[in-house]
Amino acid sequence: MKIPALIQSILVIAVVCQVSAQEKVSLPDSPAGRLVAAYLKAYNSGNADNVREFFRNNTSREALDRASAEERTERYQRLHDRLGSLEIRRVIEAKGGYCSVLMRAEKGGYFIFEFELEETSPHHLVRLMVDEAEGENQQLSRKQNRAELIVSVEAFLDSLAAADEFSGVVLIAKDGKPFFQKAYGFADREQKIPNRIDTKFNLGSINKSFTKVAIHQLVAKGKISLDDPIKKHIPVYPNKEAAEKVTVKHLLDMTSGIGDFFGDRYQSTPKEKLRSIKDYLPLFADKPLEFEPGTGQRYSNGGYIVLGAIIEAASATDYYAYVRENVFKPADMDETESYEKDKPMANRALGYTRSGDGSWGSNYGTLPAKGSSAGGGYATAEDLLKYTIALKAGVLYNPDAAGPMLIAGGAPGLNAALDWDLGKDQAIIVLSNLDPPAAQRVARQIRFWLPR
Repeated sequence: MKIPALIQSILVIAVVCQVSAQEKVSLPDSPAGRLVAAYLKAYNSGNADNVREFFRNNTSREALDRASAEERTERYQRLHDRLGSLEIRRVIEAKGGYCSVLMRAEKGGYFIFEFELEETSPHHLVRLMVDEAEGENQQLSRKQNRAELIVSVEAFLDSLAAADEFSGVVLIAKDGKPFFQKAYGFADREQKIPNRIDTKFNLGSINKSFTKVAIHQLVAKGKISLDDPIKKHIPVYPNKEAAEKVTVKHLLDMTSGIGDFFGDRYQSTPKEKLRSIKDYLPLFADKPLEFEPGTGQRYSNGGYIVLGAIIEAASATDYYAYVRENVFKPADMDETESYEKDKPMANRALGYTRSGDGSWGSNYGTLPAKGSSAGGGYATAEDLLKYTIALKAGVLYNPDAAGPMLIAGGAPGLNAALDWDLGKDQAIIVLSNLDPPAAQRVARQIRFWLPR
């Protein structure tokens, strides 16, 4: 059968485009390139058994000690549910035992996958990191040295500040020592008070990391077990099913089925009444579980409120006093605290949220009177660096810190990001008093630029 000339032309164009695309995204013929190809094949199969087998056969013993093949497969399933299949759009960097690629997700968005391998044979996977990218054309070329990095970071931040898209503090450190630290924008726009490098910012959900540290301290002291049900520490918990079935581990891992405290009740509650952990419980604690504990995972502010209440019960101490004495004080974090919003506090950044007309307005009315075990405390960038130093020294323990730790908090008028890698001992800390993703966008870009 003769194919019409127009269709022949279309087919030729399609073949050329396909070849071009293959050339554009071809992986290197190296241990790292072959491992990335094997991972992508297993990932896109949509089969958990294939992924489990990949991790068993291709992951270093050290990495499997941090997270088993089964745990990694569970993470894969959550990631696949969120992203769908993946398509390589660009090899960002491929050097030795490292390969980073830009992926386009079936369900939308672009993501950076970074693979680090053992330096020697059999070149097994040591670390896999996934982070969101802003788009296909984001600047992702790694800088060659620190001087080049600083020039790029300053230009990037200056442009964001000039466009009124960033206000806050940025700190970059190596081996616990800052080599870049700078403040931008205003802590108080009405009074024209500029942010300083020692300004205190609302951390949002970064406080959950401190709550996790506190829980593990009490576990080490024998006052809590990860297998304890809620009812052991809170016998009068309103939801009987949750009290009996949900364990401390479920709460930590956000596999409890307990939902959020944000919602209609939060909106209708005078925020001035939210000043203690127990004040938050009526916002959600009597609601049905969203799923059977341990069978799913969903972000849960409510779960971390319950953890705060468990800390109070097990320690016979107010949550805020407990973390102040047992988390902040040992780490020398003197500028970290959950302050009451309607009481004077020196050198605090006020939050600003973008309105429909594009102007910035105060976020005061959206904030509870006082933060909680789920978030809302304040700290300086230097105090968050002290937190990483305490984790490295073993003064504090958080299992998340065994590998790269990327934690963030965000709500109207506040955004904070802490990106720390124990192995490389490098930290990126960005605090902002503007809407998300003001801080996370900056932290992400800096991490992509960091020299290896």
